[in-house]
Order: sequence, then C-alpha cells, then structure tokens
Amino acid sequence: MIWTRHHVLSLAEFTPEEYDTVLQTASSFREVLSRRTKKVPTLQGQVVANLFFEPSTRTRSSFELAAKRLSADTLNFAPGSSSLTKGETILDTAKTYLAMGTDMMVIRHKEAGVPQAIADEMDRLGVKVGVLNAGDGQHEHPSQGLLDLFTICSLLDPNNPRLELLQNKKIAIVGDILHSRVARSNIWSLTASGADVHLAAPPTLLPKWFTNFVADDALPRKLSLHWSLDPAIADADFVMTLRLQKERMATHLLPSLREYHQQFGITRDRLKLSQPDVKVLHPGPVNRGVEISSDLMDDPEFSLISQQVTSGVAVRMALLYLMGGGKAG
Repeated sequence: MIWTRHHVLSLAEFTPEEYDTVLQTASSFREVLSRRTKKVPTLQGQVVANLFFEPSTRTRSSFELAAKRLSADTLNFAPGSSSLTKGETILDTAKTYLAMGTDMMVIRHKEAGVPQAIADEMDRLGVKVGVLNAGDGQHEHPSQGLLDLFTICSLLDPNNPRLELLQNKKIAIVGDILHSRVARSNIWSLTASGADVHLAAPPTLLPKWFTNFVADDALPRKLSLHWSLDPAIADADFVMTLRLQKERMATHLLPSLREYHQQFGITRDRLKLSQPDVKVLHPGPVNRGVEISSDLMDDPEFSLISQQVTSGVAVRMALLYLMGGGKAG
C-alpha cells in the first residue's frame, strides 16, 4: 500500500489497510530499537516541531525520541516561555515554526480542533507540512490508539502484528470515558479490527449517546455500553482502564475515589471473571489504587503498561516516517 495521508488528526476515517501499514512499519522500527545503534537516517535533514500547549510526559518524550531515532532535527515548544504570553495567536505560533523550516508539526492542545485548524492553515498556505494530533481536548489521541493496537497485536503475533488478530476478541475499556480522547481513538481502532468492544463506567462518565458513536460508520463495528463492571470484563481478553481526569471535571461526577475503586477499580479478584490469560492496559499516567490496584499494575503476568510505553516510540517513528515521505510496506 502507498501511504497517502498527509495529516494524522483522527482515526475515525482510517482504513484497515492503513492500520496494517502502521502496524507493519512500527514492527520494523521495533527491530531497529532493539539494536545497539538505535538510529536510522530516514528523516535526516527534516525538522519536527513538538508544539505541546498542554503538559505531557510520555507523549512528548516519545515523539521527541522517535524523531531523533529517525535522525530528524527537533524543535520543542513551551507555552509558558513563548510569545503566547504576549498575545501571539496559536496560528501565528505555527507559522513562526513554519518559517523556521519545519516539515512536520506534532500538536497537543486542551481544546478540541486545534490540530485540525493548524492543518487547515498549512493546507491553505499550500505548504507540505504534515500535522499530527498528539491529543486535543475531548476529541482524539490517534498515536495512543495506534500504540495500544500495536501492543495488543504484537502480543498475539510478535513477528507479524496485524488487524485481523483481534477479530472477535473481547476488549473492555473502563473508566472516565466521557473525558477521554484515548477512549475515542481506541473505539475507532479496536472496532475496525472486528473486536467486540465493551465500555464500562458510572453513568456520569459514560453518557447514553456513546451508543451512537460508531453507528453510522460503514464498517460493521461492535460496541456495547455497561454501567457496571462485571458484564464488561466477563470473558474479556483485554481490559483497558483509563485515568479519572479530575482536571476536566467541572462538577462532582463521582461520590468519591474510594467508591469508584470499589465499583470500577481493576483488581486481581475482579479479573477472575475474565479470560485466564487476560492482559491489562493503561495509557497513563496512573492513579494507583483508584483505576487499578498497585500490585496488578506492576505484575508482568497481567500488565502491558510498560510495553505500551515501549510501543509508543516505534509507532510514532512509523507515523513520522510515513508522513515524512517513507514508502509503506
């Protein structure tokens, strides 16, 4: 397959072929990362600007390392010390980086739609600058959805991770789904694979309208909602738990963190309802003892959390490579 996607802003319109292209490309870069010399000259001479208008540890560091592993030059933006404090607009900031010779922009912002607006401006200017959404508000986080997909598929077939491996697998996503851009991206990617996806959360964090989230899509997607934990994780092959995003909660949507953990926290006892070889994921950062018990999080028999972080570099290398003109397949 020839990669034609200039921007990566959402997974809503990704095709199965595009998913497989990312998975296969990431697999080849995972091999590169296992070498003693972990660098390839693929993007030498290109400039990747990380424009993070919102705090981030994993995503920002992962993108920066991915770009450096591909031999690209990187520019890192810090809003607190930028001209935004003097009244400069976000689009003017992006155009400043464009004038410095930026080839790709990785954008994170607390407001949904900012990466799309920057991509539209780059297209309007007629420049070949790719924009990659690193998380925007309550919209999406495409690279996280892709790295979660890669983590799961690589577990099922380390040598040939591909979408079809998840056909009819049951995957539960548990937690603050209302505020989660990670959940939205994972819903698109996992249902595209043919997986049976189950969402579970208190009603305040899982509105009924999520039933219609993928209803009008051309692919036959399987998505179920639960306002209790047990039916969601019963016989599940994978359980993904999400952080409670207290910073995005304008009102008190939960009685207490203790009560949330009692009803929706993932523990060893609760996982007895799932498949014997069930695996647990969490995009991080983790509130230990709230979304997941601390001992379970650190248990390599169940937890894929460290693998998710490692997968992130390979997947983001794949995205930068493909957007930067690399040949797919």
